[in-house]
Amino acid sequence: MATEYGQGYGHGYDSDFGLAEPRRRRLPAGLRAPFEARSWREFGYVLLSLPIAVMLFTYAVTMVALGAGLLVTFLGIPVLAAGLAGCRGFGALERARARGMLGLEVGDPEPLRMRKSGLMAWMGAVLKSGTSWRTLLYALVQFPWSVFSFVVAVNFWAYGWALLTYPLWFWVFPVYAGQGGLQLYGDAHHAVYLDNAFEITVTALVGLLFTLATPWIVRALTMVDRVMVHGLLGPSRLSARVVELESDRGVVVDTAAADLRRIERDLHDGAQARLVALAMDLGLAKEKLAEDPRAAARMVDEAHGEVKTALQELRDLARGIHPAVLTDRGLDAALSAVASRCTVPVQVDVELSERPAPAIEGIAYFTVSELLQNISKHARATWAAVDVWRVEGRLMVQVMDNGVGGADASTGSGLAGLAERLDAVDGILVVDSPAGGPTRVTAELPWRGERALG
Repeated sequence: MATEYGQGYGHGYDSDFGLAEPRRRRLPAGLRAPFEARSWREFGYVLLSLPIAVMLFTYAVTMVALGAGLLVTFLGIPVLAAGLAGCRGFGALERARARGMLGLEVGDPEPLRMRKSGLMAWMGAVLKSGTSWRTLLYALVQFPWSVFSFVVAVNFWAYGWALLTYPLWFWVFPVYAGQGGLQLYGDAHHAVYLDNAFEITVTALVGLLFTLATPWIVRALTMVDRVMVHGLLGPSRLSARVVELESDRGVVVDTAAADLRRIERDLHDGAQARLVALAMDLGLAKEKLAEDPRAAARMVDEAHGEVKTALQELRDLARGIHPAVLTDRGLDAALSAVASRCTVPVQVDVELSERPAPAIEGIAYFTVSELLQNISKHARATWAAVDVWRVEGRLMVQVMDNGVGGADASTGSGLAGLAERLDAVDGILVVDSPAGGPTRVTAELPWRGERALG
């Protein structure tokens, strides 16, 4: 979706605090509009739309009619394909014009998908592409709309400025036309002219109203153009969804690969290294068992301690992969266990009448676990709270703390990784963390429920 921010605003600096603040305009928006560059760009867009629409409509109708008429022969297919390809070219120009004059950012549609190379494959791809036919529809629909918008915009603009400046040129009528002023009404018996001071003033005021209203009328007309360009010349919803899913799939694959590398590193540097050292200690103890039983017993006792440490590391690693308490008892018990290991008191409130799908439940668990770890390491908080609830088809997770704040998901930190993981399943991560706190992080996940709580 294309969104425009901050148009028509400047910034200044407060002399006392040195903070940038919006500078107030001396004139309200209604009085500024006739003189703003945006209004003139939109008016220019409407003026250019008519000749471009005439050319595009003529080209499209001619090529399609010629191609359809020649379909009884082999020439009809290449002519029709060439006509649709030309419409795609016009569509690219229209997107560029809307981008330059309306500030509308619309992505390019999906390219032609050809399984083979060659002219026949190209013609088939053009004829099968939905973009080609949407561009043709744009060429047919834009022509009558451009005529309508051109007539409305030009008439409002011309009459508005003409009436507004009437006090400057009304003298033309008595001097050169032999009448008192602009004729308002006339028949065979009498005529009404705008020739006295009151009537001239009222005419100028009416012109002022027309002049002030014209930019907003033109803007409303161009909104229709924006919708047509975005809907017919931009990427389709299906193709945009495919691109989004491909991106999400890449994130999931990268996340899974990173998790596997982390597990391998933890096993190699942690439990595996301890088990190797344990095997060596037990071998030495075996050799000393006959000649120095006391030393052997001491080495066995140390090895026993190493076994306990290795088992704890394996439990932590297994908990990091998928905790058993989450599978057996659900989010409430699993999050309570995570909260008990946090360095600050954490209040956990889970209000769910049934359990979501295991994948969603696991993502919610690891999201809370990561956020509580951040609180323990960076927040300098004295309390935290975890709330989990369901709103229609969404699972809502919120983690709050009264720490120093300043968390930002756009700086490439762990929050950015969480946001990517949530986005991979159509989730959203919202971070509200002003400097000085408090911090509120809200995660929204699709529900995808599976089973009721027993």
